[in-house]
Amino acid sequence: MNATTTTDQGSTDQGGADLGYSEVEEELRANVRALLADRAPANATLARTEAEQTTDTALWRALAGELGVTGLPVPEELGGAGASWRETAVVLEELGRAVAPVPFFGSCVLATAALLALGERKILPQLASGEAVGTLAVPFAVAPGGAFPADVRVSGGLLSGTVRHVADALAADVLLVPAVAADGTAELYAVTGAAVEPMVSLDMTRQLAVVTLEEVEGILLASGADAATALDAALETGAALLASEQLGVAEWALTTTVAYAKERHQFGRPIGGFQAVKHRLADLWVLVTQLRAVARAGADAVDRDAERALYAALAQAFASGAAVTAAEEAVQLHGGIGFTWEHPAHLYLKRAKSASLALGAADRHRARIASLTHL
Repeated sequence: MNATTTTDQGSTDQGGADLGYSEVEEELRANVRALLADRAPANATLARTEAEQTTDTALWRALAGELGVTGLPVPEELGGAGASWRETAVVLEELGRAVAPVPFFGSCVLATAALLALGERKILPQLASGEAVGTLAVPFAVAPGGAFPADVRVSGGLLSGTVRHVADALAADVLLVPAVAADGTAELYAVTGAAVEPMVSLDMTRQLAVVTLEEVEGILLASGADAATALDAALETGAALLASEQLGVAEWALTTTVAYAKERHQFGRPIGGFQAVKHRLADLWVLVTQLRAVARAGADAVDRDAERALYAALAQAFASGAAVTAAEEAVQLHGGIGFTWEHPAHLYLKRAKSASLALGAADRHRARIASLTHL
């Protein structure tokens, strides 16, 4: 199935959240999972973390060309699938399950959400087709609802400044750069001439970078309230949908650990037969089930544009800790092999931990929930 044939079957007509998966979403999941199993097996991902270029460009081309998932929420007239953010969330679940080293989150979530909020029509088709990769040039730890970033300044129409810890910038063809004009006006630019250098990153499947601009020209996309609104849309959409990727990480941890507990024997019996292991796996199942509900609620809220800020905060307040706990359990319950570099468990723990700090740590989101609900 090519994802460009999908239609939005996820939203409920009653105006409430529908946390289930439609037939279209399940078919999309099956296709993405099959592609990742074929093109991004664990041993290949492990080997790529030792390479200078960690992004899997061949896998990215397959996701864009063969499945057409790089423009799911983009209208068809702009080259997208005309689907929804719910389908995007399903893709993120599978990418998290494989810790796939592709710039999907930066390009298809953060940059796409900002451009959709602006009604932009030139860059968006390129991102939707996968022909170009984009990302939002803000530190990956920036949380929604904060002050407009002031790392980059505008003088004489040229941008100067340094932004550290930018996700997916190494693979990006275009950067969406928040900047502040001389008079203090918030502005958002599209930039192609920035210097991008890799950083030492905890998660080598999503390498961060330093973006440096020295009197660089950019295309002004928005200013004032429009720029701030687009940035908020990108960060809130990102926080809500990041929970789906974290769900994928947690589901891998659960299914892989259950399988290991069935086959690993000690004292003549599978370790899954020991009561202590049973209890830990049962608790992990409950945690992943709760995480699935939270992630689906976040994706549905973004898709319906209903209380997006609140559900984004709720998603990260819960998902950050849940994914880390699941990954830690996978490492520990795998015993000695779980602590080795040869086993992929450490990749999932690193992804879970780095994601727990992305777009604001859990305490920031809990504080925002309190503010939004007037507690």
